Amino acid sequence: MLYAGALILSIAIVVFLIPPLGRLALRIDFVDKPREDEERKLHKKPIPLTASYAIFIGFFITYLLFSGEYTWQTGALFLGGLLLLIIGTVDDWFKTKGKDFPALPKMVVQMSAAVIAYLAGIRFSGFYNPFSEEYISLPVWLQFTLTILWIFGVTTVINFSDGMDGLAGGLSAISGTTLFIVALTMGQGNSAMLAIVLVGVTIGYLKFNKPPARVFMGDAGATFLGFILAVIALDGAFKQATVLSILIPILALGVPIFDNLFVVVKRFLDGKAIYQADASQAHYRLLRAGLSHKQVVAVLCLVSVCLCLSSIILMLVQM
Repeated sequence: MLYAGALILSIAIVVFLIPPLGRLALRIDFVDKPREDEERKLHKKPIPLTASYAIFIGFFITYLLFSGEYTWQTGALFLGGLLLLIIGTVDDWFKTKGKDFPALPKMVVQMSAAVIAYLAGIRFSGFYNPFSEEYISLPVWLQFTLTILWIFGVTTVINFSDGMDGLAGGLSAISGTTLFIVALTMGQGNSAMLAIVLVGVTIGYLKFNKPPARVFMGDAGATFLGFILAVIALDGAFKQATVLSILIPILALGVPIFDNLFVVVKRFLDGKAIYQADASQAHYRLLRAGLSHKQVVAVLCLVSVCLCLSSIILMLVQM
């Protein structure tokens, strides 16, 4: 009942906040404008970019009310999420003017959010040897490196996946549901609460973002969702993990991770900057192959569900 209440409240807050924030965005011209010469701009009219604030507010109000976790880790989540919201807003504002915000400041802030989480104790510290049942604790430098790379990486791939109505929100909801099931099965109450609240805010957002979208979350919202998903995995699925069960969160986030690994490699081989936006993600490739917008989202979400089911099966095999 506690998780159901958190799910309902998080959905309600986001659904309540998005319309007035959207009207404000239209008044101040904080909108994503269509461009005929830009393949990545699929919408035909200006779309408000303010859903990120509803997601952020809905997430933390619900989590604090239902978890009662007023700890340093909660403070780190809030601060890291706020930093991403701020730099994402700046990036989104540049986009409303038809300009690109430099990649370096975004990278520095995203790395900083990851470091804050690490310093609060949210980290990948080691794993269990499946043969001896001995816990292998990693050196501090390796804990730091792997934690930062994971948080930064997931934050980035969710943001890169936000190129089509309903896609990033749908993938985040599916991954969040999987991490909720994993955390609940493993008896990790706090991770389960983080996950179900994230599922709630994404469902509330999808009410307005399903094709054709009436609102976008922009970089601010996508990087925030990626950050929280990465933290949930570190606080839940990666805790007390064996070598094999490390694959669980990777599979749960499989579609954005594997797709964007392909994109990064392709950009590198083509001599392009990794952060240079283009139309090389799977959803653009599927569109060019002849699928409709809704078909592309359905296909990628179905693949995500299959990968997530694989991660759950893997967890059950490990138990």
